[in-house]
Amino acid sequence: MSTTPTLKRPARAKGDRMTWWEAIYLPEIFRGLAITSRHFFSNMTGHILQLFGLGRNLQPAVTIQYPEVVRPLPERTRTLHRLTKREDGSPRCVACMMCESACPAFCIFITAGEHPDPTIEKYPVRFEIDLGLCVFCGYCVEACPEDAIRMDTGIVELSTYRREDLLLTIDQLLKLEPVDRTTPRSMHPIPPREGDGTWSPPGVEVPTHLRAGLTRLSGDPIAVGSDQPPSS
Repeated sequence: MSTTPTLKRPARAKGDRMTWWEAIYLPEIFRGLAITSRHFFSNMTGHILQLFGLGRNLQPAVTIQYPEVVRPLPERTRTLHRLTKREDGSPRCVACMMCESACPAFCIFITAGEHPDPTIEKYPVRFEIDLGLCVFCGYCVEACPEDAIRMDTGIVELSTYRREDLLLTIDQLLKLEPVDRTTPRSMHPIPPREGDGTWSPPGVEVPTHLRAGLTRLSGDPIAVGSDQPPSS
C-alpha cells in the first residue's frame, strides 16, 4: 500500500524571520522618516551654502522646474511621428500596410490608391495615426521598407482638449520636420488639420467615397474635420 509523501515546508533562513521589534512596524516607520529627513536637510543645506558661494564641491539634488525648464532627452527617444517625402514633395509611403499590420495598438489607418507612376504601385490616400491609442513602440518605423515614417520630430507633449485633435492626418504628418531629438518640443508646432485628410498626386482625383469616408477614432466613427459623430 503506497502512501502519499508529506511535503515539508523548507526551513526559513535565520535572517528571514522578523523580530518582535520589526513586527510592530513603528520603528521602521521612524527609520524611513529619518532617511527622508536626512536627504531633505542635506540637500537644503547644500543649496543654501552654494547660494552664499560656499560648498562648491557639494552636489545637492536638483528638481527641474518643468515646464519652464525642460530636461534634455536621450538621442534615441521616440517622439511624434512624421512621414518622409521624396524630392518632389510626395510621400515616400507606398501604402504597403506593413506599419498598420505591425502596430500592436491598431492606431494606424491607411487607405491605398493606385499611383499614376508605373514605378510606384500605390500611394496613401489616407494615412492617419490615433495618438490616443499609440504606445510609441516604434514598430511602425522598423517595419517600413521605404523609410517612410520616422519618430524624430522632438514633440513629446501631446495633451489636447479634444479627442479629435489626437488624430493626425496625412497632411499634418507630411508637414512635420525632424529636429534635434534631445530638445523636447510641445504640441503647438503641429500643423493644424486642413482639408478632408486625403492626399493625391498632382492631376489625380481622389474618389468621392474616399473623401467622404469615415475615420475610426479610438473605436468610434468620427467624420474627418468634424467635432461631432456623423448623424445616423
